[in-house]
Amino acid sequence: MIPNKIWRTTLLIIWSLQLLSQNADSIALRKHFNYFLTKSNCYKNLEFLSTKIESRLSGSPGAAKAVAWAKKAMYEAGADTVYLQPCMVPHWIRGEKEICYSVNSKTKQKINYAICALGNSIATPNNGISAPVIIVNSYSQLDSLGEKNIKGKIVFYNVYFDHTHLSTGTCYGETVTYRYSGPSKAAKYGAVATIVRSMSSINNNFPHTGVMGYDTTLTKTKIPACAISFSGADELLVQLNANPNQAIHLKMSCQMLDKELSYNVVGEIKGSEKPQEIIMAGGHLDAWDNGQGAHDDGAGVVQAIEVLAMYKKQNIKPKRTIRAVAFMNEENGGAGGKAYFEDTKKNNLKHIAALESDAGGFSPRGIAVDTTNGAYKKVLSWKSLLDPYFLQFIKKDGHGADIGYLKEIGVPLIGFEPDGQKYFDYHHTADDTFDKINKRELELSAGVIGSIIYLIDIKGW
Repeated sequence: MIPNKIWRTTLLIIWSLQLLSQNADSIALRKHFNYFLTKSNCYKNLEFLSTKIESRLSGSPGAAKAVAWAKKAMYEAGADTVYLQPCMVPHWIRGEKEICYSVNSKTKQKINYAICALGNSIATPNNGISAPVIIVNSYSQLDSLGEKNIKGKIVFYNVYFDHTHLSTGTCYGETVTYRYSGPSKAAKYGAVATIVRSMSSINNNFPHTGVMGYDTTLTKTKIPACAISFSGADELLVQLNANPNQAIHLKMSCQMLDKELSYNVVGEIKGSEKPQEIIMAGGHLDAWDNGQGAHDDGAGVVQAIEVLAMYKKQNIKPKRTIRAVAFMNEENGGAGGKAYFEDTKKNNLKHIAALESDAGGFSPRGIAVDTTNGAYKKVLSWKSLLDPYFLQFIKKDGHGADIGYLKEIGVPLIGFEPDGQKYFDYHHTADDTFDKINKRELELSAGVIGSIIYLIDIKGW
């Protein structure tokens, strides 16, 4: 039996060591944030990516230029090695500006609506489509209307965000099914096209694009699909309420070309003690063609690159290998995330954590962490270290479209969550431009990302 005095002394020593360790961690994190807020290139890099490189939807010349830029930026950040990871990506193009209008049968007034084709949609015939519109508020209503009421018409999915949710991401998750799956579900009943209310709650005239997919198991028929702006949807409702048989004219010239060879860009700093263990931070390099992709997801890319710079410019030697990844084709195919997973699995690479930032360049709010390997409990134990930096929550279940495949091989995933209240104001629109980025918010969030990577590196699971 250990005497009480010895036991108390032992506990005091352990407590003192823990306190010293925590103080050292606090000092290190403060230095990191000083770096991000005064010396980082996040904002400068994002300005170049957003304003100097043209539209970078996968398969486009702009996407190829973005790959070359990311490789250069990673070397400049201090990466030991940068390599391009090949993936075949879809090459969808929007074509000429979309046209949508109605003509009031009584006043003969022509009313134009702001629309944009959904990614991967087919075009209308060259002369467009003119057909009456039917309002649908849910899939159950669509099914109850059936072919008798839908055949030959344009289905207008008029589905709003449910603002009882505090998270705009939850609102988006509930409505995005009408964008992605709505065209095939409507085509099954003979619809000639679909229009979906933009996935947003802001009442402006910017339509929100986004990917859709044809379900050929449901129907072989493919129909054109587009989104209408929030204010345009409201105006269309006014016209339809006045005349339920109101027709609209719709013209889109988008097309899908042959797949193109593109690349993920992977930069890394080799670990000094456990180089075989990889900690990764990433965002996606591609962006929709109607905007600059500053929030979605240029911000995530430059934040990941700046993690490398944090180590090199502060002369910190990581224990484990630190990776930054700029994924390609997250928006309309996910080819980059799949390619990264396949390479990881094929080469039996050991990732001890993968973090994704794909929710805009806003102020930090929280992170979602997998329970795999005890990751959630470990990160939760660091909350007092992260509290000064506006991290309000650490919750279970990490996520991210590009890193999601890694869950299959047991990699703990971390989803970074900045303030999301304005994200869907800009998401997938022509309004997602660099001038919507706040430099300090972008850098604060980069600081949180860098600090989490740092803590995982020095402490592990």
